[in-house]
Amino acid sequence: MKVTADKNEKVANMIFGSIYPLYLNRLEKNGRTKEELNQVIEWLTGFDEDALQALMDEKVTFRTFFQKAKIHPNAHLIKGVVCGYRIEEIEDEFEVYKQCRQMEKLIDELAKGRKMEKILRKS
Repeated sequence: MKVTADKNEKVANMIFGSIYPLYLNRLEKNGRTKEELNQVIEWLTGFDEDALQALMDEKVTFRTFFQKAKIHPNAHLIKGVVCGYRIEEIEDEFEVYKQCRQMEKLIDELAKGRKMEKILRKS
């Protein structure tokens, strides 16, 4: 599937703090923890638990969330399909959408029981 400008804008304007509980709920149903979720998000974005909470309290959008993030240098190693979109084929002009899908891929792998060492990519 191809990402459109409308789709990118829709995701960019979503409030991170409104989606975080959905991620957490999904992981907890699969026996994973909030600490593991935060570890994965921190690896990708550089945000520790306090920074995440502050961003949620500020009700930042995904656009602002990823603008403030220090994306991990190995994020390009996150590949695969999420919600019908192949991450590595998402065009650079839709950076927020791509980063959101990269984060969702990591969360998906965590939910499926993948070991943390494999989720946190090393080059």
